[in-house]
Amino acid sequence: MKLDPKIPSGPLEEKWTRYRSEVKLVSPANKRKFKVLVVGTGLAGASAAATLAELGYNVHVFTYHDSPRRAHSIAAQGGINAAKNYPNDGDSVWRLFYDTIKGGDFRAREANVYRLAEVSANIIDQCVAQGVPFAREYSGYLDNRSFGGAQVSRTFYARGQTGQQLLLGAYQALMRMVDAGRVTLWTREEMLDLVVIDGHAKGIITRNLVTGEIRRHAGDAVLLCTGGYSNVFFLSTNAKNSNVTATYRAYKRGAGFANPCFTQIHPTCIPPSGEYQSKLTLMSESLRNDGRIWVPKKAGDKRPPNEIPEDERDYYLERLYPSYGNLTPRDIASRAAKRVCDEGRGVGPGGLGVYLDFSDAIKRLGREVIEQRYGNLFEMYERITGENPYEVPMRIYPAPHYTMGGLWVDYNLMSTIPGLHVLGEANFSDHGANRLGASALMQGLADGYFIIPYTLGHYFASYPKMDVTTDHPEFQRAEEEVRARLAKLLSIKGHRTVMSFHRELGKLMWDACGMSRNAEGLRAALKRIPELRAEFWENVNVVGSGEELNQNLEYAGRVADYLEFAELMCLDALTREESCGCHFREEYQTPDGEALRNDNDFAHVAVWEYTGPDSPPKLHKEPLVFENVKLTVRSYK
Repeated sequence: MKLDPKIPSGPLEEKWTRYRSEVKLVSPANKRKFKVLVVGTGLAGASAAATLAELGYNVHVFTYHDSPRRAHSIAAQGGINAAKNYPNDGDSVWRLFYDTIKGGDFRAREANVYRLAEVSANIIDQCVAQGVPFAREYSGYLDNRSFGGAQVSRTFYARGQTGQQLLLGAYQALMRMVDAGRVTLWTREEMLDLVVIDGHAKGIITRNLVTGEIRRHAGDAVLLCTGGYSNVFFLSTNAKNSNVTATYRAYKRGAGFANPCFTQIHPTCIPPSGEYQSKLTLMSESLRNDGRIWVPKKAGDKRPPNEIPEDERDYYLERLYPSYGNLTPRDIASRAAKRVCDEGRGVGPGGLGVYLDFSDAIKRLGREVIEQRYGNLFEMYERITGENPYEVPMRIYPAPHYTMGGLWVDYNLMSTIPGLHVLGEANFSDHGANRLGASALMQGLADGYFIIPYTLGHYFASYPKMDVTTDHPEFQRAEEEVRARLAKLLSIKGHRTVMSFHRELGKLMWDACGMSRNAEGLRAALKRIPELRAEFWENVNVVGSGEELNQNLEYAGRVADYLEFAELMCLDALTREESCGCHFREEYQTPDGEALRNDNDFAHVAVWEYTGPDSPPKLHKEPLVFENVKLTVRSYK
């Protein structure tokens, strides 16, 4: 496996401009000859499919939803970052670039991150032109608010529905192309394998989730825009259908998987309420703009929050990180919440919660202003918990959320398999070891609207066109393997449900590879996961058949992949003997409990190569070279 990041030469500020000037092109008359398969219709997939179709490519787009607008991007709440400096508070492309590099604990490529910051302003203009109803100030200018890890206000938002509104914009652009006949939309189709011919990605195998029909789809390139894998933890903020299958199957076909242990724990989620809960709910990080986080100073204090005097409250983020206060990055805020709860000062059932209190903001700004900024989030919280956050503080606790790991890609967003491009959360490229809030939407739309249109054409112009049909033997082989796997799942007829295996795996992963990790726990997990996987393939019970709507079969296939992928995550976490960002190895921390990096040995991207079902994966390393920023101790104090 060769890891060539293909970073353009020249000064950092000129790389993307130079690339666009020198990139190979496909003429308009030839674009229609190329068929592009886009898997996923979230922000990255919908924006890429719409833009490529507008350029003239023949685009086929696949979603396992009944409509592209049901993609999980719709669940993003708080906002999208862009360096437009509307508040005139000192923001710039460089500052957004540096905040992102630092926020990721210096474990991302300079060139990719700078490009992301550079195109961020274009995203806002694009979305406004589509009619996205961003919040506006009284003057009519777009409004901004702050997010963790920044000391400027650069986050554009639409109350607590930013992801939904951005996705509707991309969805409209996509459906316009569908109506024009330039995009073929395949709904209720799940990708179950990648087809590689002569070393290039040339197609996919899908299953129709309504009829069970297995289909072959050939194309000149494949774009994976399938999101992240936090549901490996069972309890997460992700939609229940979010999964790792598409990227993991691509990994087993030869795509390198980068930094799989880099998983983000979001500090602002509604705590679990019972043993059999199957989903956690995110409360936007934007709430930390006006909400203050605290716990009682005294362990075991069970008084209602409104009865605890001000001098008996510990606003611990403001105390520990005075420069950023409640807007510290997610990894730091999450670990701080865990520490105070471990000290016995947590609130709510089981002591797994901290208060997010808006009483000061309501007094200062008035309830009407808070309603305008966060009203739908407050309503959602009250519906779930039965508590009115205008009157009592919210209770929050960290939960698995975003995944920074993903398939390795170069500057062109192409994986180690030529022709397989990976966009958005499905790739590893822009966030390092921790993603700053409001940067996921930024990356997804940057990749889809402004980057892949250039880089995909470069791929097509760089290789001779291969006219491949679904009659090729590799399509037949891949389809047979998919059918055999489904048949095996249906034939076991064991005594345990799919969910019971997933729940056990999730607890194991949360304990061993969650908010904190240590060598002993990771080694124990690496011993237990193969045992659990073996039991799954002997004792799982998948009812129904494969020739019909069978959600139990869908779920079984996804959990089977998690039972393999979890082992790769733990191996990556065990191998990375340092703490950085969200990867917190307990053996490597500063005297005051902060992450302790090892730049001499681990300033690299860890890329794993699949070597077969009975052999360990092979580790490759892409060195991270920092020419424009200085590696420093990451401090928000």
